[in-house]
Amino acid sequence: MAPLIEVKHLKKYFDVPGGKNHAVDDVTFTIEHGQTLGVVGESGCGKSTLGRTAIRLQEPTDGQVFLNGQDISHVSGRALRKAREKMQIVFQDPYSSLNPRMSITSTLVEPLKRNGRFHSKKELNDEVERLMDLVGIDERFRHAYPHELDGGRRQRVGIARALALNPEFIMCDEPVSALDVSIQAQVLNLLMDLQEQLGIAYMFVTHDLSVVKHISDHIMVMYLGQAVEKSETKELFRNTLHPYTKVLLSAIPSTDIDHPMERLRLKGEITSAINPEPGCRFKARCPYATEKCGQPQQLEEVLPNHFVSCCRVRELNNL
Repeated sequence: MAPLIEVKHLKKYFDVPGGKNHAVDDVTFTIEHGQTLGVVGESGCGKSTLGRTAIRLQEPTDGQVFLNGQDISHVSGRALRKAREKMQIVFQDPYSSLNPRMSITSTLVEPLKRNGRFHSKKELNDEVERLMDLVGIDERFRHAYPHELDGGRRQRVGIARALALNPEFIMCDEPVSALDVSIQAQVLNLLMDLQEQLGIAYMFVTHDLSVVKHISDHIMVMYLGQAVEKSETKELFRNTLHPYTKVLLSAIPSTDIDHPMERLRLKGEITSAINPEPGCRFKARCPYATEKCGQPQQLEEVLPNHFVSCCRVRELNNL
């Protein structure tokens, strides 16, 4: 069986003063049915742009995106609308992503009407009730507006809207970063329950490694538009190989006062993503950089199903 989502050498460049911003530069990955790929990295690394380009909210500069084995990179019209029924998005800000002039009912009815799957008012009302119950929104909020809801309920509305057309894949663009910690846990558990119940696959974009560890089957680490490490979640945390990933893991707060994790600190300037030079983009901040790091780097399998883009990875980790 083909992967649900297969992305090959995806690129997304933006024209800016001085050249082209390589927001996403030659990224390849797959997502299987019912699984979650966590995409992590610091702000500006291109993870949100990657997700939006993969679901065709933004047009790719180059590369291919396959949905159930079908190339959707350049489809348009009816074919694109059909593909988008299978791919949805949950946005980062649960307030700005909702129309303040539309009630919960109106928000959920809109995609159902546009799709044409339901016709009578009773069918629409029944489906709205089902979606609200699915995400845990009480019936009394049916006619409420976004400003009358707290952040957690707003995000549940966003999730319900994403589920309206029974998608197979949802791109979650930092869906809990704007929520309180206690509400974050509720929304994460909801997403995991929905995945188990409906068999949905996620691409979960976040900068919080403790969150992505909880929800993901696989993790891909990005730095300045490129994937630098990719593996199963347990393997990544047990056997971290890329210097940048090690820095990210060291930043996770620890409650173990007897065995505190050593905090790794980076020095140097961040390389510009505008017309970047060939070679490792992390080399300006990497304490292990040498002259050969100026050569183009390739994501290669250094351990079974563990891919790293670093010419010194075997030397540094005694592989």
